[in-house]
Amino acid sequence: MSNAIDLYYWPTPNGWKISIALEEMGLPYNLHLVDIGAGAQFEPDFLKIAPNNRMPAIVDPNGPDGAPIAMFESGAILQYLARKTGQFYGSNAREQVAVEQWLMWQMGGVGPMAGQAHHFLKYAPAMDPPNDLPYAKDRYRNEVSRLYRVLDTQLAENEYVAGDFYSIADMAIWPWASLWEGQQQDLSDKPNLKRWLDQLAARDGIAKGRAVAADMRSNLQDNKKAQELLFKQKG
Repeated sequence: MSNAIDLYYWPTPNGWKISIALEEMGLPYNLHLVDIGAGAQFEPDFLKIAPNNRMPAIVDPNGPDGAPIAMFESGAILQYLARKTGQFYGSNAREQVAVEQWLMWQMGGVGPMAGQAHHFLKYAPAMDPPNDLPYAKDRYRNEVSRLYRVLDTQLAENEYVAGDFYSIADMAIWPWASLWEGQQQDLSDKPNLKRWLDQLAARDGIAKGRAVAADMRSNLQDNKKAQELLFKQKG
């Protein structure tokens, strides 16, 4: 597919954001797996595209000026794809502001905090030597709970995160929020969040994007080599 977008990806919440967006937007793409547990994110060719050694990343052969463009950072990629296609970014300036603020909320809040919750609740205790830190567990579990209360309140008044329309903000938040059980969260007091999670899970684009390379998703708790690569990097 000569006009297809090259997607550099691994099946994690940040990776799902972009596979979901490409499926929802109907954009053709070539899949390039970046095995983060094996250190593929440090390979020189990948670093030319994503200098922060993180996936996802894309290369669009049809950039804004007709020339190829490479991009990293999932939030920036979502904004680029929404502008490129004219989809899922709201229909006016006011709606676009709403999308952007909730997208930034995910990038600065839910993603980092839920990621730390996963780390200290699941992975750190399984490391060698174990790092079972009650304070860190409570800190990030509680902060994720606070963020999900914020989201539940927003969804009490809106069908989707930014309003009555589905957007890239939903695509950014759902992959992380869908893993609420691993973050040791309770949704019994968050009915609006539960409704939204189920509603989005039923979308074809969400299901297809979430399924990309799903069989490659592994349990880091049992992979000591991956733990060394991912959790003990030096600056």
